[in-house]
Amino acid sequence: MSRHVHLAIPDLLLPPDMAAEACAGLRLPALEQVLARGKSRPLPAASLEAWLCAAFGAEDVAPVTLRADGGQPGAAYWLRADPVHLMLRGSEVILRPIASMGAGEAEALCDSLNRHFAEDGLHFIAPPQTRHWYLRLEHVPRISTHSLARVAGKDMREYLPQGEEALHWHRLLNELQMLLYHHPVNQAREARGEWIINSLWLWGGGSAAQALKHPFAQMHTDSPLAAAFAQAAGIGLASLPDEAARWSAAEGGAALVWDGLRHAFQHGDLAEWRDSLRALERYCIAPMLTALRHGRIEWLTLDALQEHGSQRFALARGGAWQFWRLPRRLASYSPVAAEPA
Repeated sequence: MSRHVHLAIPDLLLPPDMAAEACAGLRLPALEQVLARGKSRPLPAASLEAWLCAAFGAEDVAPVTLRADGGQPGAAYWLRADPVHLMLRGSEVILRPIASMGAGEAEALCDSLNRHFAEDGLHFIAPPQTRHWYLRLEHVPRISTHSLARVAGKDMREYLPQGEEALHWHRLLNELQMLLYHHPVNQAREARGEWIINSLWLWGGGSAAQALKHPFAQMHTDSPLAAAFAQAAGIGLASLPDEAARWSAAEGGAALVWDGLRHAFQHGDLAEWRDSLRALERYCIAPMLTALRHGRIEWLTLDALQEHGSQRFALARGGAWQFWRLPRRLASYSPVAAEPA
């Protein structure tokens, strides 16, 4: 079996208008060598969600995370229905995920939603001890959706469901928002100065029609989403940051998913992004490059996931010694959005 390490790193390569400022003064010798000496090619997956679904053979996110949250997807079709707060900012409606919820709030809100939408065949659930909510449907909806991570902090109107049934789901969301806005739970939250839960974000719909693949022997990650996929697939799981050199020789291959950059980028915090990148270099890239050169692993694959222009860099042991391939600054790899057709 192979000794291969596969890295997935969302928002490693920032847009050109941000990259120079964000990367100024950063010392990243190991990462720059991997990018310069690896063979690169475009990558279809534009998000961590799409990357995980492709790797594990999942239709989409909802049934996988439901299983990790202790639910039983069965043969039903599920959507994530995560609680969010919508706020007006000028002409925009900005979406913010709800970070905390008091005991009983989720149950009370779901009970009201289920009573209201019972005749529509909608059933909402909120597994205990999680911030994830789910919507079970009797029929597969003819819509396409965007992940919560992609929409957080942005104008949600640009990301509403699309497809044949889009208008039906827009009306349903409006009805749902009106119900939530006037709910006693939200009146109490507002009185305490907390964000009210005035909408749900629907995304990641699918069914658990087949067992997940086992593309790796183990997963190391700081991402709750990646951890849910590993847990649902029954593969080894460890948290990050960690000293990568001690586990990188695993037979059957290992995956490392580093989500800290995406979290910082979504919140517009370049200082946090830089700190996360330094940690990635220290704890993961540098020891992996050393392990590759000494034969403890056979090759590295690094997938830089971006909304526009994802790239894959593949580096075998021989390539790690190609000193004539001179490193370039990280900012020089910034993806350029494709021109509209």
